[in-house]
Amino acid sequence: MHDRSATLRRHRLLLLSRRHWKMRLVLWGGALTVGVVSVAFAWAANRAQDVFSHILFNPWLALLITPLGFVACAFGARTVFAGAQGSGIPQAIAARHLKDDAARARLLSLRLTIGKILLTLIGLLCGASIGREGPTVQVGASLMLGAARLGGLARERGLILAGSAAGVAAAFNTPLAGIVFAIEEMSRAFESRTSGLVLIAVILAGLASLGLVGNYSYFGHSTSMLKVTIDWVAVPVCGVLGGLLGALFAWLVTRGTTLIRAWTRVAPLRRALLLAGACGLTVALCGLASGGATYGTGYDAARGAIEGHMLAADYAPLKFLATLASTLSGIPGGLFAPSLSVGAGMGEIVAHLLGVHAVGAIVLLGMAGYFSGVVQAPITSFVIIGEMSGADGMVIPLMLAAVIAYGVSKMFQRQSLYHALAQNFLTDLRR
Repeated sequence: MHDRSATLRRHRLLLLSRRHWKMRLVLWGGALTVGVVSVAFAWAANRAQDVFSHILFNPWLALLITPLGFVACAFGARTVFAGAQGSGIPQAIAARHLKDDAARARLLSLRLTIGKILLTLIGLLCGASIGREGPTVQVGASLMLGAARLGGLARERGLILAGSAAGVAAAFNTPLAGIVFAIEEMSRAFESRTSGLVLIAVILAGLASLGLVGNYSYFGHSTSMLKVTIDWVAVPVCGVLGGLLGALFAWLVTRGTTLIRAWTRVAPLRRALLLAGACGLTVALCGLASGGATYGTGYDAARGAIEGHMLAADYAPLKFLATLASTLSGIPGGLFAPSLSVGAGMGEIVAHLLGVHAVGAIVLLGMAGYFSGVVQAPITSFVIIGEMSGADGMVIPLMLAAVIAYGVSKMFQRQSLYHALAQNFLTDLRR
């Protein structure tokens, strides 16, 4: 009885404490800011892609615009905004392992928030095959960490996790996926001490997004379902194929990054810019070969495939190559949307080879399989695709495809892509 009374008094003191109310308000303000910035970033990213499509009144201009844009982005990421390169998710993961504030600030800061957004928009403005969702994770983590410093909060690891989850939730309007992503990919475990922070951040960021753009599904609402036996055959096929191709992409990125780090050590800036230009030229050639379909996030292609519009047979391999070149180039940009687009193209190929009835459903399976194979986060994969498409009738098939892909990918790529890349940042900081 005495313990219960003491607990109640402690809770009353915390409820009335000015210091704790200040901490709460700072946390809530940070989460709302993540939501607002994520929505603004999404709007700007869409406009950047629109501008690029208008610039290309002559498709051959991409051979000039895209390599030059890549060089400009790589220069900014190497000089003014060092630490802004790549997806942004590895930086957030690496920052959770650091205890030194100065080292952590080299990966997450308000300056890098500005740089990440600006350089990602420039990348989309020149046709890079990148997404804004990974960068939104780094932006969200940076904003929450900035709020922590402002309010005197000391739970940096939990706030980085909360900011990352809020970024995913607001970027896709997928609150469940934001929470699952934080548990499965960012922390690789459920942490009861930080679960409240994550939940509050996701809710408030989601409310900000809802208030600004309303309730929507990223890929609309799909009513596709598996109907007959041949449709169900596509589940293991998409799982195995997605796992193999996802592992291949992850291996090429990790192996390529290791070779590039060794090659650029002799003349870091000059060789990094040469590489960026070559990668930009590769992306431009893929764009020309695909009639412009592989530029940008790939959102339109993926949504069209879900809705039954046919993609070209060479779309998936060309988008795979364009995304690989964009990732290895050193420019800021994420993998989420382009990977889902590659998976959509792969799913459509499987659908037509098998002669299935529900093509849109198989496209969703391809997305789940390939994305799970790349990031090795099966729960995040089927949750995020289910939320993004509103495909309530596809929950079990998406689960199966994602889990099969994860198992296949794990056989060939032991460490997940984001955690492998995070090790590079930790190595650089500890030198």
